[in-house]
Amino acid sequence: MEYKVLANGVKLPMVGFGVFQVDEQVCEQAVLDALEPGYRHIDTAATYLNEAAVGRAIASSGIKREDLFITTKLWVQDHGYENTKRAFAKSLQKLGLEYLDLYLIHKPYGDYYGAWRALEDLYKEGLIRAIGVTSFSSERLQDLFLHNEIKPMVNQIETNVWFQRKAEEAFLKKEGIAQEAWAPFAEGKSQVFQQPVLKAIGSKYNKTVGQVMLRWLLQRGVSVIPKTVKKERMRENLDVFDFALSDEDLRAIAALDTGKSTILDDQDLETAKWVGTVTYDL
Repeated sequence: MEYKVLANGVKLPMVGFGVFQVDEQVCEQAVLDALEPGYRHIDTAATYLNEAAVGRAIASSGIKREDLFITTKLWVQDHGYENTKRAFAKSLQKLGLEYLDLYLIHKPYGDYYGAWRALEDLYKEGLIRAIGVTSFSSERLQDLFLHNEIKPMVNQIETNVWFQRKAEEAFLKKEGIAQEAWAPFAEGKSQVFQQPVLKAIGSKYNKTVGQVMLRWLLQRGVSVIPKTVKKERMRENLDVFDFALSDEDLRAIAALDTGKSTILDDQDLETAKWVGTVTYDL
């Protein structure tokens, strides 16, 4: 496994295991299956409704806590200083942990300034090893760190071959903030696994389209959190450190960029209204 060293010195595994839309009833076994071939970063969220299952898997895995890297996320309905403190405690209890490795503000809506100040205090108390955000545009992220004490260490944003985020990558590198990709496979949208350029590149290295997409992100210094419940895919997604894409490959993939999301457009007002107001039974 390769690692990215965050601004505060914490080591983030470059390939993690995501549990978005993994049902509570199968999540525990899926996490155990992922830990077996070597995943050590598990990425969940309050709104995934499977933190307790992740916690059970951690408890029964036999793996030392210090060898694991656990991420969860705070939803909009729990933004604000006191609400965030309560939501953090609830997530920690569900996970059965004494501390988190990474805690992220899930979306840039509501009182995320109050939420961030709570994260800063939890970080100072040693209850979180690193703090960051998810799906923040560069301007919102900049405003957040200009008016608070601690700069986010991670911005987890949609990044894939259809939506390559080159401007965001440049900004994050300039500011020393790690970029992490959610939806590295674009959730299979626009028949990405059948894309001829990606298939041709994969055949050169005897790799799948999925492995090519992950390798492309890793070579950009972007960590990834692919999701699958199939054991063979879990192993496949880890087997991406024994080859490198050529400059020609990188240019060919760069040409696939559409410059927009195929999943969720946070710049769309109706989408932003829905995401910013939807609530969950947490």
